[in-house]
Amino acid sequence: MQYTKLGHTGLDVSRLCLGTMGFGNASTGMFPWAIGEKPSEAVIKEALDLGINFFDTANIYSHGDSERFVGHALNKLADRDKIVLATKVFFTPTQGPNLAGLSRKAILSQIDQSLERLQTDYVDLYIIHRWDYTTPIEETMEALNDVVKSGKARYIGASAMFAWQFEKAQAVAEQHGWTKFVSMQNHLNLLYREEEREMLPLCADQGIAVTPYSPLASGRLTRDWAGETKRYATDKVAREKYNDSKDLDMPIIARVGEIAQKYGVDRVQVALAWLLQKPTVTAPIIGATKSSHLQGAVKALDLTLSAEDIAYLEDPYLPHELVGPLASAGDTKFTR
Repeated sequence: MQYTKLGHTGLDVSRLCLGTMGFGNASTGMFPWAIGEKPSEAVIKEALDLGINFFDTANIYSHGDSERFVGHALNKLADRDKIVLATKVFFTPTQGPNLAGLSRKAILSQIDQSLERLQTDYVDLYIIHRWDYTTPIEETMEALNDVVKSGKARYIGASAMFAWQFEKAQAVAEQHGWTKFVSMQNHLNLLYREEEREMLPLCADQGIAVTPYSPLASGRLTRDWAGETKRYATDKVAREKYNDSKDLDMPIIARVGEIAQKYGVDRVQVALAWLLQKPTVTAPIIGATKSSHLQGAVKALDLTLSAEDIAYLEDPYLPHELVGPLASAGDTKFTR
């Protein structure tokens, strides 16, 4: 495993992060493709065995079950001081006054609930899952600063917002001497590169770690589009993100296959190697639900793409409509 610093911090993280959105009880109805506690523990053990020390979850994933599964497994299998644990705040299963969002009340309540589920005194990285259009950013940043100063989080990060919003939050924190964000978890892969316009240059300039979610486009970069999996059949959010741009994306998927054949590797390694060569990318978040998913992903660390390979993969890309949170600003219903 390779390790790097998380942006401009002194924190060492593996070049791949295990994303745990797929850990939970499928019966809750949130993610029909989710795996239960025992399979989740097996995936976490495989990650640890491979040298992965960076784990990402969220309070909303499977209504808290992901945090419970992650907390139980890591307490059983890992040395807490050696791992980097991230969770998120914004969404809650129940929609009602003062529950979701980034108000001071919500943040201070949700961090305690997350820590209880995770069975830990602190998280290493506490990430805001969205931009809150109904709460002053000053209130949010001061509350996050207090979470850090209380020892309940070591660092804070952001996710899924416009570059101007991220810069505004950082400016407010700097103005008041509060804790600033050290990472950006955004939507980035070969099929969706709109973040290259403003967010990636901003993060490069400010030394912000980039930890992309959906690095394999929910599996679309790992197989022919017609390849059928349970997630492909049941993941409505992924279909909303990618199906409308299918005609634009098919040439890119074909080229991923060609490069994979050229090097005698799987497509997953090509897609991840493309991300890993970007100077701003710290650790793509791998949403593994099988040990084999991680085993395949780790091999990407040994694949070096040439400048010609990268140009060949990137050339067919055309501008895409904004999708996910950027296309539904202000929505407090979970969409990723």
